[in-house]
Amino acid sequence: MSELSSGIWHQRMLAFSGVCLASVCVQQLARRGQVNPPEAAQVLIDSTLIVDAADTESIYQPLSALLPGLKVLLRQLDASGDKDVEQTRYVVGMLQLERRLARNDKAMNQLGAAISQIKRQRETFAFEDSDITANLGSAYSDIISGIGPRIQIQGDSNFLTQPQIQKRIRAMLLAGIRSAVLWRQLGGKRRQVVLNRKQMLNATRDILNSLSV
Repeated sequence: MSELSSGIWHQRMLAFSGVCLASVCVQQLARRGQVNPPEAAQVLIDSTLIVDAADTESIYQPLSALLPGLKVLLRQLDASGDKDVEQTRYVVGMLQLERRLARNDKAMNQLGAAISQIKRQRETFAFEDSDITANLGSAYSDIISGIGPRIQIQGDSNFLTQPQIQKRIRAMLLAGIRSAVLWRQLGGKRRQVVLNRKQMLNATRDILNSLSV
């Protein structure tokens, strides 16, 4: 498949939209204490625990749950788009942490083991979704927080001080990093935002149009 073929760009943009969706969920949790629609958070949790999917589409189901992230991505890529500086900061922070993680074999192995354990908790022992989310949040605290600069979250202190909300936010950040890992595995690079903006923009629009039909 050609490096610039529409297929690979569509795959990359799906993964990148996962990072953007995580930024939306983090912002909503910090400001409102909940994610709307709830499926957006659920698809991210599910995507974090999928390690052997046949294709990118299988990781994010239903694909329609990615719509908020795709819209953020479209605004970021479109020169005339109305960009949210806070969301951009979260996306950049997750991409930076993914790079730190990729260079840290110990942390990468620890994270792989933690995700495998949480996956077993869900599939074998039928843990509640709230417990799965909390455990993913703990994995972020235990492994990711120590490898790079912390992402400073803005929001309502009434929500940010609640341990349950804190864990949900960390779980969303972990999911965003997971999507960033996938984006890199698909050949995604930050310089493409400048050098290949047209391909990224066209692929994002195509995905949005297909989901709107």
